[in-house]
Amino acid sequence: MKEIGLIGLGKMGLNLIQNIKNNGFEPIGFDINQGNYPDLKAKFIKTTPTLKDLINNISKPRNIIMLVPSGKITKTIFDELLNLLDEGDCIIDAGNSFYKDSINKYKVAKSKNINFVDCGTSGGQSGALNGVCLMVGGETQVVKSLEEFFKAISVTDGYLHTGNPGSGHFCKMIHNGIEYGMMQSIAEGYELLKNSEFNFDYASVSKVWNNGSVIRSWLIELMYDIFKQNKDLDDISDVVNMNGEGLWTVEEALRQGTPTPTIALSVMIRQISQQDKSFAGKVLASLRFAFGGHEIYKK
Repeated sequence: MKEIGLIGLGKMGLNLIQNIKNNGFEPIGFDINQGNYPDLKAKFIKTTPTLKDLINNISKPRNIIMLVPSGKITKTIFDELLNLLDEGDCIIDAGNSFYKDSINKYKVAKSKNINFVDCGTSGGQSGALNGVCLMVGGETQVVKSLEEFFKAISVTDGYLHTGNPGSGHFCKMIHNGIEYGMMQSIAEGYELLKNSEFNFDYASVSKVWNNGSVIRSWLIELMYDIFKQNKDLDDISDVVNMNGEGLWTVEEALRQGTPTPTIALSVMIRQISQQDKSFAGKVLASLRFAFGGHEIYKK
């Protein structure tokens, strides 16, 4: 497999298509918003004006990645692809789709002899460009045929076939639930620093925490970068939005009867941020922007 289509050239897709190109494949991109097309052309990356043109420019059996926001747009594109693709082609949903929706998509695609793979994608914008972390669900034979590609665009040991259809997005959903809890504890820690009688330099604290301490991590590394650029986050609102996966994780926990108090509370804190004011909210908003390019509100 050399040619591969990518639908969605936003924050993640723009970097991922370059990653694919850099690893010896021939990606062809499509997006309704075609503002990034000139930049991609300068990098010798092909794009098409319509979804139909994308399909027509890829050799059979086709492999098409969807990297668009979860919800209505994902379903719309999926339905369009079912009408455009042929038997033996494959749809790879690399967005943050709900795992039960992915199971249903697999069944619908299977009824038309079209393959479907759900691909949980992590690593933020930096990972999309330099090496992603992939959690892939799907039929073993189908996923096996794509492994060379998945491993090529991933960091070392950053690819896993998680199991049956739906398991990739389920695994990514739980990953994001954990992420909610980790980010919330980091945010609360910085708020405790801010509310103390001491005059901490948050960037310096972040640097020392990330060198040899038990809590060293990419998230703390991002906080160092954030505070180096914006010492007190004064111009940032504390409103923190959600993409939905944290809430889905809590709903799944309730369905299972599995206690997840930390994740559940972190979801509620984000909901509270729509109404309340806090330094922790500013930290959360800054972190989400730093790794994923998620919207941030300025005062």
